[in-house]
Amino acid sequence: MYECLNLVTEPAGTPGCVLIRALQPVAGIELMRERRPAAGKLEDLARGPGRLTMAMGITRGLYGVDVTRGSLVVRESAEPRALDIEVTPRLGIRICADRPLRFILRGNRFVSGPRRLVPA
Repeated sequence: MYECLNLVTEPAGTPGCVLIRALQPVAGIELMRERRPAAGKLEDLARGPGRLTMAMGITRGLYGVDVTRGSLVVRESAEPRALDIEVTPRLGIRICADRPLRFILRGNRFVSGPRRLVPA
């Protein structure tokens, strides 16, 4: 139904990727609002995989692109800082749902889905 943004994190032939479920808009907000006019609050522009790809204009045409160069680039923050990351249950997964594979910024209002922590 919707596109998702998965970033491959391993060399060819080795399984490993990251699903980006949400982002906190910091630039291009007006363009995101044009793409998602129904999003009332800033938090709703890119909260959830489908909303994120619509807001960012990500389509299947970008499948397989190199995110270190080109029209879709993932970069390190210009202002590196320590992040308070927590692990929560994965969403929409039944098998191995308890595995610690969902990471969010603690207290970030742009995170999608439940925020309950995985027991230690």
